[in-house]
Parts: sequence; C-alpha cells; structure tokens
Amino acid sequence: MLNSETMIIVWLVVVALMIIVEMISLGLTSIWFAGGGVVAAVIAAFGGPIWLQIVIFLAVSLILLFSSRPWAMKHLNNKVVKTNVEALIGQEAIVIAEINNQKEEGQVRVGGQEWSARSVSGKVIPVDTSVVIEEIKGVKLIVKTK
Repeated sequence: MLNSETMIIVWLVVVALMIIVEMISLGLTSIWFAGGGVVAAVIAAFGGPIWLQIVIFLAVSLILLFSSRPWAMKHLNNKVVKTNVEALIGQEAIVIAEINNQKEEGQVRVGGQEWSARSVSGKVIPVDTSVVIEEIKGVKLIVKTK
C-alpha cells in the first residue's frame, strides 16, 4: 500500500502533467483536472484513503470542468478575430443575379466581391434584394432574405 507522502507526490505529478498538457493544448480542459489533483493531494496529506482521493479527484475535476469551462471559454477566448471568409457570415449582401437553387444559379456582391450564392430556404430571390449570409459551403454563400 502507498503511504501519504508517496500519494502526495503522485498527485503533484498529476497536477504538473495536467498543467503541461493544458499549456500545449490550450483547450481549457486539462487545467480543471490539475485542480482536482491539488484537492486530492490535500486529502492525501490528511491521510485519506486512496479510493477517497480518486473519488475526490474525479468529482472536483468534473465539477470544475462543467461549471467553470463555459464561463472561461466565453471570457478568455473573446478576442478571437474571424479571418478570411469566416468574417462574411452575418454580413449583408446584394443579389446581382437571381438566386435559383433548382437552376443552380445566383450571385451576390459583398464587400466589393462577387460570390456564387444559394438560398437557405430554396426560394427564388430576385436581383437587388438585400440578403444576409448564413453560411459558406465550398465557394458558395448560403443566404437568406432580411
């Protein structure tokens, strides 16, 4: 059986590994397991049995993961700038050639550039209609009327 000092070292190694994995991946996932490892190390320091250390490690890690990660993702990744075509989603475009999905025709102009376009609803959209870009499939913009 492992003694308390050994288990403290084991948990601190787990914490260090989780921090290293988080630094490499930046996924805001493994850092919460480092928190669970710290609490498990404290339980080991007070002589708690190994089964309790493992249960506490898993419980604290999962509670931190599911309660804190959404908040952290929202507040820490809010400076991500959309680049290239991703920036087109949500923008307004003007139909310059009738959009007809059945005929596989249609073009819009957005930001001075012409793009092939298709309708989200499948309905025909006439020239000079203002549309909003919903998604991009290949080289075609998928649009809907405003």
